[in-house]
Amino acid sequence: MKKIKIGLLGFGTVGQGVWKILNSNMDEIISKCGYEIEIKKILVKDINKKRCVDVPKEILTTNSDDIFYDEEIKIIVELIGGAHPAKEYIIKAAECKKHIVTANKLVVASFADEIFKAVNENNVMIYYEASVGGGIPIIKGINESLTANKIKEITGIVNGTTNYILTKMTDEGLEFEEALKQAQNLGYAEADPTSDVEGFDAVYKLAIMASLSFNTSVDINSIYREGIGRIKAVDIEYAKRFGYVIKLLAIAKEEDNLELRVHPAMVEKNHPIANVGDSFNAIFIKGNAVGDLLLCGRGAGDLPTGSAVVSDIISIIRNNFDVPYNFNYEVNSSKMPIKQSKEFISKYYIRLDVKDQAGVLGQIANIFGQHNISILSVTQDVFAEHKVNLVFVTHDAKYGNIVDSLEKIKTLNSVNGIENVIRIYEFN
Repeated sequence: MKKIKIGLLGFGTVGQGVWKILNSNMDEIISKCGYEIEIKKILVKDINKKRCVDVPKEILTTNSDDIFYDEEIKIIVELIGGAHPAKEYIIKAAECKKHIVTANKLVVASFADEIFKAVNENNVMIYYEASVGGGIPIIKGINESLTANKIKEITGIVNGTTNYILTKMTDEGLEFEEALKQAQNLGYAEADPTSDVEGFDAVYKLAIMASLSFNTSVDINSIYREGIGRIKAVDIEYAKRFGYVIKLLAIAKEEDNLELRVHPAMVEKNHPIANVGDSFNAIFIKGNAVGDLLLCGRGAGDLPTGSAVVSDIISIIRNNFDVPYNFNYEVNSSKMPIKQSKEFISKYYIRLDVKDQAGVLGQIANIFGQHNISILSVTQDVFAEHKVNLVFVTHDAKYGNIVDSLEKIKTLNSVNGIENVIRIYEFN
């Protein structure tokens, strides 16, 4: 039996998932690519650390050169995460003529041009399916299955942690802090959950999908971002009352300019994405030929993400890993114009804490009118003595107009505070 040897950089959750898959599914893997895949070396920080899988100590190393300069190792799998030294390791792997698989969304989103230049110069391959949707084959879908299409929109739930939190808040009436604690106890959220709950993780994934879908270089700093930390149980309940479910969406669509944004949104409860719960991801794609597609699956975890990593290894083997690779990864020199956030148009849910006194509604409605914001509905609920939740749902409005009007509204003596502003997203 022919054998190919690989090296892993990092052996956390995903690395251990790769180990499990290779040990449990090897017969199927051999039948699909004609090779047995052997992990020859694994880079770790601590060889003696207790792990969830039993690994022979002799294949563990704390010296990356044991992998980079081993001529038997043909593929290096980067799974350490973070920006550095992951980026430097990937470029060094290319310079050592090793093919590369990575699950590192931050590195691919931030340094794609540098990485693609390195792999092109050294005639090696790089695959990164696991960087976006865990086990969902979104990268191959865009690069291969949908190449006959002009993609108009990609919108989805691409972070399992926030989806789990919002699902718990919706199904059990939990506040954000309670649902986050549950997610941390189950291992869905890190001790420091900032990257997930503040939307950074989704930004990295959106940048990768947008650059591939629209053939443009995407600066992650150009993507508008809001997290879910301001979502309250009361907002969830209002969403239900109005026929919506709140999800953290990553949105990329091409109209006059490229619109890139990550934020919570109310989605009609009957839309398929509204019914994707727990830690699942779902990605909606609109192509001009294929129409509407929805890909759904586990977006994180050892086995789903490990599955994508192993599939990428198999793809490299199938593409004749042992001969010089002549395909050039496109380094996007062009940049599509990015729409400014003040130009975003959508309906809005706006919840205000106001004093229970005459004339409040008229004052606020007048300010909205001055800023060309048309009101679809108004709901008033007394929640404390002399205090009212005043909830507006607008017709389509520019975000810049919403911001300007709220700046004026919050100066009113009758307004205690602007409690939340959430977009209502409509799939066209």
